[in-house]
Amino acid sequence: MSLDQIDVYDPGRYVQGLPHDEFRILRAQAPVFHHRDPEREAGFWAVTRHADVVHISRSPDQFSSNRETCLLPELTPEALAEQQLMMVNQDPPEHTRLRSLVNRGFTPRMIGRLTEKIRTSCEKIVDRAIEAGEGDFVKICAAELPLVVIAELIGVPHEDRHRLFNWSNRMLASDDPELSADAADQQAAAMEAYAYANELGAARRGCPADDILTKLVTADENGHELSEMEFDLFFILLMVAGNETTRNAISGGMQALLDHPEQWEKLRAGRSDPAVLTRAADEIVRWVSPVMGFRRTTTTDVVLGGQPIAAGEKVVMYYSSANYDESVFADPYRFDIGRDPNPHVGFGGGGPHFCLGKHLAMREIELMLETLVTRLDRVEPIAPARRLRSNFINGVKEMPVRFVPERAE
Repeated sequence: MSLDQIDVYDPGRYVQGLPHDEFRILRAQAPVFHHRDPEREAGFWAVTRHADVVHISRSPDQFSSNRETCLLPELTPEALAEQQLMMVNQDPPEHTRLRSLVNRGFTPRMIGRLTEKIRTSCEKIVDRAIEAGEGDFVKICAAELPLVVIAELIGVPHEDRHRLFNWSNRMLASDDPELSADAADQQAAAMEAYAYANELGAARRGCPADDILTKLVTADENGHELSEMEFDLFFILLMVAGNETTRNAISGGMQALLDHPEQWEKLRAGRSDPAVLTRAADEIVRWVSPVMGFRRTTTTDVVLGGQPIAAGEKVVMYYSSANYDESVFADPYRFDIGRDPNPHVGFGGGGPHFCLGKHLAMREIELMLETLVTRLDRVEPIAPARRLRSNFINGVKEMPVRFVPERAE
């Protein structure tokens, strides 16, 4: 395949899986590659090597998240202005101020308080899967856990958790006609979520509780607090990031374990060792790369990987390529739950935008893995999985499986 045949932007290219062949060619021949863009005549720069992704992540003064947001598509001026208020689309010092406020909800105490809730939820979810016998792993296991956890974290009533699933699906899956018909439906989902966030915020202001929502609607010790719009947008960010990424890591991880049954047995053998579970969760995040790429915009003329880039250019960091960089990962196309070290960029490449919910996501993946391999002898595929049509989220829409319980001694 020649460079002029490569297209890692087309959402349809990801329906069959990550385009590893194309990323491999780019890393070897053009690690900072000027790529065609169907929405932008000037194209964009596709960045595929691990070192360059890390450099961009840690250089917000040169590579802005705010100027054109971190999202891959081009936005209308109205949509751009709104998105620029969201934390993930801000640069320091605004990003620093907002992150310091929301950090209050992600303390070790808060994550520790959720651990038993996560464990109990995993047990209930897997017990229901065993009772069902077979079904869609995504719906029964992978989607349910983060919904329960996010609902608990932000104080959403348990019975409303599937509304979060519906909204995040419609907002992020605009390239998949099965899930979202058009941009209007995407916007409608966002407005429904905003309205719901406002209701929750008003309720917490009037009746505080021990949850992150209460912390977000009250001032900190210095009297600083989120504006109504900042609160609404953070609710959207938390809903999407806490739901989509963990769900797809768990789904993609199960697909990897189905494809590599020896790793399932290795996981079962080491299930009582927390270090085994942590390494397995890290390898799943590397292997899946749930968020495949983020955008930045150059603030000045720069040279990246030997390639000059002018100020104002669109740059896309491909985590899904950097996580398979041969110069960093030995035998990167081998799924190995014991991989150590594993410096993947599945939670970002460091810098100010390093994933705020990393520890919560890892805890969810670890405890779901532990429960699956403890309560089940194996999981068997009964039909091919169906993948999301997206160039942003590496997702599995449906995974029909049979749940075979652990045999009684």
